[in-house]
Amino acid sequence: MSEPLNLQQIRDFKGTYPKQLFYLFGTEMWERFCFYGLRGMLVVFMATELMMPEKQANLQYGAIQAFVYAFTFLGGVFADKILGFQKSLFWGALLMIVGGFVIAAAPKELFYIGICFNIIGTGFFKPNISTMVGQLYHEGDARRDAGFGLFYMGINVGAFLGGLLMVWVGKSYSWRAAFALVGVVMIISLINFAWRRRTFGPIGLSPLHPDLPAAKRKMYEWGTYIGSLAVVPLILLMVTNTAYTDLFMYIVGPLTLVYLAWEMRTFSRAENLKLGAALIFIFFSIFFWAFFEQSGGSLSLFALNNLHPSLFGFPVDTNSVNNAANSLFVIAFSAVVGLVWLWLSKRGKEPNSVVKFGLGFLFLGAGFYIFKSTLGYADENGVTSTEVFTFAWFVITFGELCLSPIGLSLMTKLSPLRIQGLMMGMWFLASAYGQYAAGLLGAGMSAEDPGASNYEKLVLYTDGYGELGLYALIAGGALILIAPLVRRMMQEVR
Repeated sequence: MSEPLNLQQIRDFKGTYPKQLFYLFGTEMWERFCFYGLRGMLVVFMATELMMPEKQANLQYGAIQAFVYAFTFLGGVFADKILGFQKSLFWGALLMIVGGFVIAAAPKELFYIGICFNIIGTGFFKPNISTMVGQLYHEGDARRDAGFGLFYMGINVGAFLGGLLMVWVGKSYSWRAAFALVGVVMIISLINFAWRRRTFGPIGLSPLHPDLPAAKRKMYEWGTYIGSLAVVPLILLMVTNTAYTDLFMYIVGPLTLVYLAWEMRTFSRAENLKLGAALIFIFFSIFFWAFFEQSGGSLSLFALNNLHPSLFGFPVDTNSVNNAANSLFVIAFSAVVGLVWLWLSKRGKEPNSVVKFGLGFLFLGAGFYIFKSTLGYADENGVTSTEVFTFAWFVITFGELCLSPIGLSLMTKLSPLRIQGLMMGMWFLASAYGQYAAGLLGAGMSAEDPGASNYEKLVLYTDGYGELGLYALIAGGALILIAPLVRRMMQEVR
């Protein structure tokens, strides 16, 4: 058996991508199949099988997704301090496998219990595999962004397949089979990582001091495993009662900032300026995801009830279209956008990361105005054009391509190595607040009257999408205005 590689050997790779990136690509692709497939099923399952009113389904969706992303912060902390990224990834995958099979055993009765396992599992899995990508590169390696771009492609291949297939399996065949897919596919993801684990050398190993006694090391590790299982009843309580979700979100954000401030005491002024820039990106990302994540909430219900089941004359499942269109467009156009940035860079005209964030909001705003315009294509039953709906996702995709791929890379560039897991966790915690806000916004657009007609629901949703479009345009303009200040805070980071 060959000796494990050392860090220098891994980072001195030839060519554009290190081989380890392709192994992480495969592992993440299958995990994202499960995540986005499950995300695309939540509201549809709750509305059609658990018989929830639309307002409650939106709130419940926001609560579940908020906890999924909130636990990515905790998963990042435990990886940084105790487990290391590799063991965190293993533990997270095992929990997601359990969660999928638990729901499959009795979807209506065990739905929330299985979801709790998925929440914790994603928390241990997601931020740590992203951080491992960043650690494949030397500081200042210009190939890092290309690596994150390829990794982002893996995310979207998985999201496309999961979003397309899982809700269709649930609606057309069996919800048991749809949820069981989570367990089966996560087993594939875990095997893919385990098979190539030795090639990562020291990347992602336990951060505990080598001189720490083995018994104490085991105590810390097993304490983390047992503790994460012990909180399942608490998560179950909070997920099933959105009032507790509100309380949790009011507390966790301020505590996270206090913890970060404590860590920042030990860094230089230059490092803290970079962290300040990272926090600005994190703050604005909350609003982006609050709007974008209508996809799994209100837009899922919109697709279920208000779209013609055909696209350019071909019969389609409208929820599959809603779940998969964005990912398909990312796969098709991410390379094109990358070439545009490269073309502008060679002419000294490529916008900096802050301006790209602002452009992301402008595309997002335009997309939501297109969602609003679907009202003009509706019939008297409140059923409207799937083609116009899909075009809105086409426009929004370019906003996501301006923002999301560079977000992951920026967190690793702007963060000192010692807290990269923490900052990646904070990036996902911002998504938690975005998801939480998405649920509130979706609930606010839902009809109060359970007897409201389909057309009345369409009017409420499209009016709401118009307001979101306006707010997105304002946020984009604000980001472009403050770009020079944030750029100075970033210093040498591009």
